[in-house]
Amino acid sequence: MDLEEHVENTEEIYDGAILKLERQEVRLPDGKQAFREIVRHSGAVGILALTADNQMILEKQWRAPVAAVTLEIPAGKLDSRDADNVEHAVKRELNEEIRMQPGQLKRITGFYSSVGFSDEYMTLFLATDLQPVQTELPRDKGENLELLTVTKDQAQAMIESGEINDAKTITAIYYWLLQK
Repeated sequence: MDLEEHVENTEEIYDGAILKLERQEVRLPDGKQAFREIVRHSGAVGILALTADNQMILEKQWRAPVAAVTLEIPAGKLDSRDADNVEHAVKRELNEEIRMQPGQLKRITGFYSSVGFSDEYMTLFLATDLQPVQTELPRDKGENLELLTVTKDQAQAMIESGEINDAKTITAIYYWLLQK
């Protein structure tokens, strides 16, 4: 069965600092026309940052789209400073957000965060052997974070209670739980 849609026309609706929004007119496999609204994103990284005593570093922060405080792993979007180098983005985000640099860095996986409307691709990393940075990079404007560390058992309980409900963070925790 042919499932591929063919783009007939694209209209850019918005071009912002974090994302672009476009509206596509597509021809469906059956020949009919439809419209798609698509969020274009530069890509992102998420980091499972583990302390020397095997605790996970989490960030508590306000997230306007859900109008709530969330618990998340360190993360951020790729930008011009990274030159499409995801490892550079990981090190930069760790510096900006938790003021640490990794001694060891391992790619865990990559995934599309919400394929129904966005092309955002996130690469998830494990960062260990963390050391304080020598020179702190500035945090993003308006970025206010509170850091905390949790054990595996605490992280799992926080998912089960709904206290952690962020997809990238849940993915990182389940990866961590599967490790020996």
